[in-house]
Amino acid sequence: MNKLLMILVFSLTGIFHVTAQEIAKKDSTAKGKITMKGLFQARYVFSGNKNVDLNGLQHPDGKAVYNDFDIKRARLQFTSKISDRTDVVLLLNLADFKSDPKNKVLENAYITYRLDDYINLKMGQFRPAFGLEDMYPVDVIKSLDYSNQYAAFGNNGWQSFQIGASIYGATHGEIPVKYELSVVNGNNRNQVMDNDNGKHFSSRVELGLQKSLNIKLGLNGGFATVSGDNVYASGVDLSGVIPLGKKWSLELETEFKQGNNHTYYFGLDSAKRVGGVGNYQMRGMYFLPNLRYAINYHRLSSLEFSCRYENFDSDFKHASNPRQTWTPMVSAEFLKAYSARIQVGVNIDRYKRNIPATTQYNNEMFVIQVQSRL
Repeated sequence: MNKLLMILVFSLTGIFHVTAQEIAKKDSTAKGKITMKGLFQARYVFSGNKNVDLNGLQHPDGKAVYNDFDIKRARLQFTSKISDRTDVVLLLNLADFKSDPKNKVLENAYITYRLDDYINLKMGQFRPAFGLEDMYPVDVIKSLDYSNQYAAFGNNGWQSFQIGASIYGATHGEIPVKYELSVVNGNNRNQVMDNDNGKHFSSRVELGLQKSLNIKLGLNGGFATVSGDNVYASGVDLSGVIPLGKKWSLELETEFKQGNNHTYYFGLDSAKRVGGVGNYQMRGMYFLPNLRYAINYHRLSSLEFSCRYENFDSDFKHASNPRQTWTPMVSAEFLKAYSARIQVGVNIDRYKRNIPATTQYNNEMFVIQVQSRL
């Protein structure tokens, strides 16, 4: 692992050395431009089972909090364009102050440097590209929130906000290619330092297979050392848009992932572990169709109807208890580019077996959500 890290450092040093003189000439004019934008999301949620709380935990004593008004996200993003090649980005979620803000609030904090279309550099805290859901922000997803597998792979250091560096870029041709290579600490955001000296190395390659239908194929893979043990993760995703008429379109996306659940393994008491970390694996898939009607009636831009199906198992080799989730949703978009949105939907969870006093319990969670961009 140390050898790979040294190779990456020397590669970056070589890139900077070769292009230093050319960049000095082209990058002499500072822009000094700062832009600010944000996102507000508020929701009312209630559980279909009064004994299951809003975190999915089943309460045998019947004392669950099963309905609530909540501010899900109150984000502010600042982007400073230092030069025509350099940007600094900060993203804060002020809604995290509603609970213990330790290791929260600050989401993105990174600097990017553009060499050309093919090579760009990023360092700081950001979302490494490791799946389809990393390619867009939460306010434009076609469901109520990110998938269960996104949260699980994020907890294991592959997705969500991590601290590290990446190289990314794109090629243009008959089959456009986007890529990103990342190395991160892998112990999640806003940490004082790495907790085990290991690093997560991951990559994503996205192929534009068909332009008119916007068909894209994504390939994701990574390996890491966690507390001295080797772990891995991999995935594949496919997306596209099928026009059905002048105003109708069907957007489709699907994704499959599998990898070690080392967070779960190292969280167990050593006496309860069966085998090594390599035997503790998770896998999941989802399929999300979204039917869009571009109504363009006064301020109402579109109506969308979606239903995501997901199957996720956090430990399929040992205590397998797959979770199936259906998320039917109706969304009304106002103005342009989801500047304002109203969503009504439900998360329907079904487990192979119910386990009392845990989050592995059947339930329906109804959500009414409003959002607006700043």
